[in-house]
Amino acid sequence: MQERRLKREIGPIGLIALAVSGIIGSGWLFAPMLSAQLAGPAAIVAWVIGSFAMLLLALTFAEISAMFPLPGGIASIPQVTHGNVVSIAMGWTAWLGYLLTAPVEVEATLRYLGRYAPFMFEGSTYENLSFSGSLATLALMAIFVVLNAFGVKVFTAINNSVTWIKVIVPIVIAMMFVGSAFEPANFTAGGGFAPDGARGILSAVSSGGVILSMIGFRHAIDMAGEVRNPGRNVPLALIVAMLICLVIYLGLQVAFIGALQPGDLTDGWKGLHFNHPGGPLASIATALGLLWLVSLMNTTAVISPFGSALVAVGANARLVMALTGSGFMPAVFAKLSRFGVPFNALLLNLAVGWVAVLFLDFTELVAAHSSLVVLSFVVGPVAVVALRSLAADYKRPFRLPAAKAVGYATFILATLIVYWSGWQTIKVLGIAMLVGAVLFAIRLRTMDRSDLDLRQAAWLLPYGLGIGLISWLGSFGGIGFIPEGYDILVCAVFCAVMYGFALRSALSQNRFDEQTDSILARIGYDEAVLRDLEV
Repeated sequence: MQERRLKREIGPIGLIALAVSGIIGSGWLFAPMLSAQLAGPAAIVAWVIGSFAMLLLALTFAEISAMFPLPGGIASIPQVTHGNVVSIAMGWTAWLGYLLTAPVEVEATLRYLGRYAPFMFEGSTYENLSFSGSLATLALMAIFVVLNAFGVKVFTAINNSVTWIKVIVPIVIAMMFVGSAFEPANFTAGGGFAPDGARGILSAVSSGGVILSMIGFRHAIDMAGEVRNPGRNVPLALIVAMLICLVIYLGLQVAFIGALQPGDLTDGWKGLHFNHPGGPLASIATALGLLWLVSLMNTTAVISPFGSALVAVGANARLVMALTGSGFMPAVFAKLSRFGVPFNALLLNLAVGWVAVLFLDFTELVAAHSSLVVLSFVVGPVAVVALRSLAADYKRPFRLPAAKAVGYATFILATLIVYWSGWQTIKVLGIAMLVGAVLFAIRLRTMDRSDLDLRQAAWLLPYGLGIGLISWLGSFGGIGFIPEGYDILVCAVFCAVMYGFALRSALSQNRFDEQTDSILARIGYDEAVLRDLEV
């Protein structure tokens, strides 16, 4: 047991702010246009569908995190139910995806600052960082580490202030657009309310920024080990944060569609575009003469990614802690500073993040980030059902209704999110998993092989190969052998088989008890807390 322990200093407001900050990042200024291009006015429906689906996925993790408030829950949760090998696989992909969040958000910040500091980019398109821009990115990433190093109390206080701005400004923008120029006819223009039907709505859900925005709830899961009264606050924070962000995104979407001018739809919804360097919302505000609103957007466009990157850096350090518990990362990265922070993990993430900034361009960073994060969520729907048997006698401060049905539905959802990311990004995901397998093989030299939960990880290989095959044959960047629409049916059937396989692969009761005691003791729970988890 470590002498220094994680400090439970995050209250309900702080945890809600963490989730909101993860959901509202650098893309909110562009999401209304991207969704409208794909679904037209029916983008409103896409936000409702996508948000509800992601809320169900979040609630599968909420039940578990309320029972076991562990740091780095995306990796810790699968270790509780399926052992160390599944924990390593899920934690590895999540770690890489989280690792790229800070570089993506920092570069997004610099792109908004580019017109004021053009020397940070090569040429006039603000696409490629110059040497000065790269140095600025590295410096900002280091600042996030410093701010996280002083403990969760300082970290959450800063994020709380930033989050208020991220919530208030979009609401002000939506209200000003509706009050200044709102044309109801836009909601039936350009081919009707849903010009591309269900296909357009589902495309907006998957590719229009809905899923990738709402999946930011994950930070509340990974910081659960430092939350006061997690049984109440984790589920509360997830539900409230998702509802707040849904209201904000819906408001922006409605205001954006209503504020469009007739000339904007000359080429239809798919041809919708704006040339303003501040993005589509800034372009509309300029056309309406709301120049003060443009200035407010520009300021918020810098602050918003800052908050998201700050949260991602903190959450990813907890994920490293979880990977030390499975044996994949050396134990030195779980060591806590006098502020109760895994400082060595912060430094590791900073070093690897710097390498990513120096050797990957912005497009590659975004694509890799998207494909890596989504895979790690497939374990939540499996784990919540497995624990109904393994932890039948444990207290459940929050209980997911119809767990088996919701678990299967969200397992399909998580799989579809991976599939919808497209064949090109799934190839990137495959390469990342292959690299992880090589590193795992190297790490095996120092691990006790008899302690590996290999049988419990047997479902991962056919699952990964199956998703790769469906993607290659499908219509999202594949060869199109499986038509769009039928691909969802194929995924549902495939998931039915794999879901049952994954549930049957859960740990034995004895092994579950061993893993649970080990994990809880390692993060500093005393015997009173261990007893309190059980009925």
